[in-house]
Amino acid sequence: MDVEHGSGKKPPPAPAATSPSSPPCKPRQLRARLVAAQPVVLRAAAAVAAAVAAVVMALDSQSYTAVVAIVGTRPLWQTFTARFSDMPAFVYFVIANAIAGAYNLVVLAVGRLILRRRTACLVVQMLDMVIMALLATGAATAASMAELGKNGNLHARWNPICDRFGSFCSRGGVALVSSFIGVALMLALNLLSAASNAPRPNEPGQ
Repeated sequence: MDVEHGSGKKPPPAPAATSPSSPPCKPRQLRARLVAAQPVVLRAAAAVAAAVAAVVMALDSQSYTAVVAIVGTRPLWQTFTARFSDMPAFVYFVIANAIAGAYNLVVLAVGRLILRRRTACLVVQMLDMVIMALLATGAATAASMAELGKNGNLHARWNPICDRFGSFCSRGGVALVSSFIGVALMLALNLLSAASNAPRPNEPGQ
């Protein structure tokens, strides 16, 4: 028989075993890098938005001259000036945004050193919530004052001022929009931190 004489067909070679040290999938590496970069991008954008809001409001000032009386045939002119420092709500707005911008810049600068420890991460996450609340209250307070300056209050007989200080109100509106963007970015950063710390179910096979 052929089997006895060794002329039988040889069995097909076994498939080569997959090397356990094969490199991970590149899409997974890219996705991991993108996920890791999201907090940095959000924090940098929040710092820029808060800094822009603070600078624009702090530099906001406008003057105009009007006739206040006429003595004989001679008009009396007076110059009126609107500054952010004239209203405590705008002062608080500038302080809140300046603190938020400086805080985020500090965290970006030393983040790699302090965020390696779990305790430091928890402290940063708590401070993120405090900064978000600070920004939100500052923006809301300034927005209420801006609405009063634009529309006035008929019941209290407070006249609007934006018809005379148009540039002042426009620049203040830009600062408010930038600050609310910072609030939204800080909210996204807090939600991302909460999602990353949430317990995950075990994958099948583990």
